[in-house]
Amino acid sequence: MRLIGLLSAIGLLSAIAPLSGCVASRPPRDGASSVAAATAAGPAMTSPASPDPNVDRSIGSANDADAIIRQTTAILAQRVEQAPVVSPESDAASETNPDSSHDADSELTPPDETRSDDDSAGRRSRGTPVIDPEPLPAPLLGREPDDPDNPDRTADASSLLLDDVIDSVYRSYPLLDVAVEERQIAAGERLAAEGNFDLGINASSENGTLGFYRTYRQRIGFVQPVYHGGNVFAGYRIGRGTFEPWYKERETNEGGELMVGVAVPLARNRQIDPRRAELWRAGIGRQLADPEINAQLIGFVQEAGYAYWNWVAAGEKFRIAERILVLAEDRVDGIRRQVEEGLLDPPELTDNLRLIAERRAARANARRQLDQAGIRLSLYYRGPDGRPLMVASDRLPDFPEVKSIDAATINDDITMALNQRPEVSVLTFLQRQLEIDLAQAGNEFRPAIDAVVAASQDVGEPASPLNDKGEFELDAALLFEMPVQRRRARGKMISLRAKINQLVARRRLVEDKIVADVQTAYAALLATYDQVSETRQAVEFATDLARREGRNYDLGATDLLTVALREQFAVEAADRAVDALLQFFIAQTDYRAALALDQLP
Repeated sequence: MRLIGLLSAIGLLSAIAPLSGCVASRPPRDGASSVAAATAAGPAMTSPASPDPNVDRSIGSANDADAIIRQTTAILAQRVEQAPVVSPESDAASETNPDSSHDADSELTPPDETRSDDDSAGRRSRGTPVIDPEPLPAPLLGREPDDPDNPDRTADASSLLLDDVIDSVYRSYPLLDVAVEERQIAAGERLAAEGNFDLGINASSENGTLGFYRTYRQRIGFVQPVYHGGNVFAGYRIGRGTFEPWYKERETNEGGELMVGVAVPLARNRQIDPRRAELWRAGIGRQLADPEINAQLIGFVQEAGYAYWNWVAAGEKFRIAERILVLAEDRVDGIRRQVEEGLLDPPELTDNLRLIAERRAARANARRQLDQAGIRLSLYYRGPDGRPLMVASDRLPDFPEVKSIDAATINDDITMALNQRPEVSVLTFLQRQLEIDLAQAGNEFRPAIDAVVAASQDVGEPASPLNDKGEFELDAALLFEMPVQRRRARGKMISLRAKINQLVARRRLVEDKIVADVQTAYAALLATYDQVSETRQAVEFATDLARREGRNYDLGATDLLTVALREQFAVEAADRAVDALLQFFIAQTDYRAALALDQLP
């Protein structure tokens, strides 16, 4: 058994602890050669007495053990006096020591801070018997600096920005194209409603070619609806042949008959009629298309923002997983060398290999989450041809600088949201359509009183010796029609008034929800801003503890399990910091949606 095992078994190391101020579970690395020499000298100091079968051959007799203990105690006490003990109080002084093994200790930095290019200046090459603790060689949050020797690491200028994704949504998101087609649908419906005022042409040819009375009648007429109600009509007809005495009015002079007239509503259909009501509803429907499109656009941009920030967060966590893996991998060669030299127990190497396996699995899981986030982002980030684009990992940006929101702007933002949110405009236009329907129902409640005036004149040779058709004729009529109960119109009016009241109540609720949306997003921004600040501070503390524990491990004042725990705590703190940043920018995305900042031109 190695000498360290003997010392641990008889409690010598715990007895030395009061001298050094800490309990060393393994000898300081600076004294590795001395302890190895003492261990090698062990067999020479063993008594040649006959072996006792009850005594371990590797230990020797009690006298030999006492001699070993005395020599080893002197060596260790000397090394303890020479070795600097790392503590929170003395760590600041050791950092300023130019001979320290860590001339550029890395710390966790917030994602918006940049890391110095010489973070790894103190890293020694692998294969040396001394283990470099490497406490967090790179910031667990944020991007590594650009490496001119590494073509795979691109500059920040090539990073994918949120504005790039939003521009892609505006330009080529399929569902937005679907929504924009609502404009064409509304335009087509309005054009169809305008067709109620098209000029109408009607014609007929009626001929009786067999029988005693042979007649030939041709007619053509024009009807032009008038926007303000009524119709203007005109026509021409000609009737020839032998007509029955009771159908003499069908006969015209040789040149035919010209006719023109007008029909004017006096009660019903004067202020509004079905043709104008349909046209007005279609016109409002065309205006209604824009806020409906904007409502969908706001939702699409909000979803794109969620996808983008989740992708950025997944990238940050993947970097964390990579860097924490490097810490364990960089210790392998040094630990293996010391195990081979007999300075460490083999389980310590096994434990570090276990850490590597677990952290590789964690990195694989982080890679999966990053790839899945990139796939979801590709639904919103598309190329010029409209096809989804998978963004390369080297285009992952850092989280931008977190900025607080001015509390004085909240009231102005609420007013702006009430004016810009499409939900209010949608309800306004729907109410106008219902008001048109209500006016039309009131129009049907009135009696139909129409005045009709028509004038006609036959031309050409007289059809009879009396020339009874040659005189100018003027006809005037007054038409009246009304249902007695008028229940149809009354029922429509009751129903439409109730629908309008529903919309008024719904509008109040929508306005309250808009105010609540702005206030909720604002509260989330305030809370997550503080959360980001606190989690960053927690990252700094956890990083400092991990760095100190790494130095203690390098000096033999702690074990690998404690170092691994400190590193894990630092990783968890960094993950929570990423989650806090994600929640802040999600809240920022919600605030953008609450203010309805996205509008189609």
